[in-house]
Amino acid sequence: MYYTGFADEAGKSIDIQIKATKELGWENIELRGTGFEGDLATMSDESFDKLYAKIADSGVKINCFGSGIANWGKDIKDPFENTMKEVKKSIPRMQKLGTKLVRIMSYAIRRNPDTWEVLPEQEQYFNERVKRLKEIVKNFLDAGITPVHENCMNYGGLSWQHTLRLLEAVPNLKLVYDTGNPPFSEDFSKEPDPITGRRPYQNSLEFYSKIKEHVVYVHIKDARGKAEHKKGSIFPAGQEFCFPGEGDGAVKEIIEDLLKRNYKGGLSIEPHMQVVFHEKDKKNKEEEQYKIYIEYGKRLMKIVENAKKN
Repeated sequence: MYYTGFADEAGKSIDIQIKATKELGWENIELRGTGFEGDLATMSDESFDKLYAKIADSGVKINCFGSGIANWGKDIKDPFENTMKEVKKSIPRMQKLGTKLVRIMSYAIRRNPDTWEVLPEQEQYFNERVKRLKEIVKNFLDAGITPVHENCMNYGGLSWQHTLRLLEAVPNLKLVYDTGNPPFSEDFSKEPDPITGRRPYQNSLEFYSKIKEHVVYVHIKDARGKAEHKKGSIFPAGQEFCFPGEGDGAVKEIIEDLLKRNYKGGLSIEPHMQVVFHEKDKKNKEEEQYKIYIEYGKRLMKIVENAKKN
């Protein structure tokens, strides 16, 4: 087991991200934002060359590319060539960086634009999603890179049953499990409440227990409080992200199970914690953001050490 994280939550620039990683005593970063325009799949060649030079000089490794490929912002009806451009552009860059994992998703959930209700299963274009994911997975595997699907705001994230359906249909697809996504995601394997019209939220430990045999990577995020979904927005409101082990993400229980199973993969922190500042000072905000990332990493390591004693 090794530690890593979405270090862009420590700071925008790759320099700050490297600094935070080393301060934690870690060797890895899950690369997302870098301070350059775009990510590995979209940035210019000039920006990538500068980014590569900084990473190579630092001694820090990029264990995973936290890509936006087929994510919640991509419509399954958009031209597939848009997706493949990102795939094709990211592969040689990941190879140069020595990056062996790439986070992918299964495209946005289709909703009624007028009511914002999730459309019925027969209108979710499952076969098209499978067709595209097979091609995405094949391209990465042929390049020696393992694509891992995240249970986020996408088709596979609708429930653990939806994730298993994807795994059955797409050979060689592996999973990255995010502990903090279920607490704010409705469980679409269940019927909506007749009064509120809302489905119950997913249970993080239950979701994990059903798909854990396919998990090769883990995102550590935690959240608490009741999420409210509003028309026109895929992002829930009212949810409070918190330090690991303080929310409904079953972080401690999942880590204990991972250790029992002799898990050798990464634990990647993604704090997502919102900080309220009394003064509109950019420097203060950046300093606080950095401190939260460091504290988050330290708390995760403490959870792991405690779990090892049990």
